[in-house]
Amino acid sequence: MIAGKNPVLEALRSGREINKLWIAEGVKKTGVQELMDLAKEQGVLVQFVPKQKIDKLAENHQGIVASVAAYDYAQLDDLFDVAKAKNEDPFFLILDELEDPHNLGSIMRTADAIGAHGIIIPKRRAVGLTAVVAKASTGAIEHVPVVRVTNLAQTVDELKDHGVWIAGTDAKGSADYRKMDATLPLALIIGSEGKGMSRLLKDKCDFLYHLPMIGHVTSLNASVAAALLMYEVYRKRQEANG
Repeated sequence: MIAGKNPVLEALRSGREINKLWIAEGVKKTGVQELMDLAKEQGVLVQFVPKQKIDKLAENHQGIVASVAAYDYAQLDDLFDVAKAKNEDPFFLILDELEDPHNLGSIMRTADAIGAHGIIIPKRRAVGLTAVVAKASTGAIEHVPVVRVTNLAQTVDELKDHGVWIAGTDAKGSADYRKMDATLPLALIIGSEGKGMSRLLKDKCDFLYHLPMIGHVTSLNASVAAALLMYEVYRKRQEANG
């Protein structure tokens, strides 16, 4: 299930296969007209039902829920194809055992905003593409390809073979993230909420950066740190392109 106006609207805009759309009775049709028009164009069955029925299907739904096919994962080559289609050097996110679906959804939202070419996640001990992630991404899940791999370390080696440089974060003995060379083909590793980046992946990094902090906390939320780093890549690539 996808719940909420914007996530459902983005699913329709992206041409995602939707089986059925439920709208709560009493929802103003003027507010969902585009959604209804797209559903009609794509032959999606739309039903107006009592709000109580939608409450049973999903939470935080804004009176709108859609039944969709399961999310498909991309292949690593697909990410390179996205970059090539945009005539850009690859920029990927590698999420090292991220467990919070809200963090993944938030990272996807920023990745879409800055034009990242895809996200790589491990199959084990990490959140996948769920309805909660879809909701948190506010529709970005429809536009950011996600690759799920068995072994992140081997995938990093494969990326290096394709000319991609690997960057990670480390609080000690690393450079200020504002000194990052973001114009290279780049994959950025974001560590898990509790443990951070694994030692194995840290050792495979070509660059290590830290986010300067002068307060009392020693780390930032994973999605916040990822957003800062992603926007630094975006900023420097924009400057390089004039």
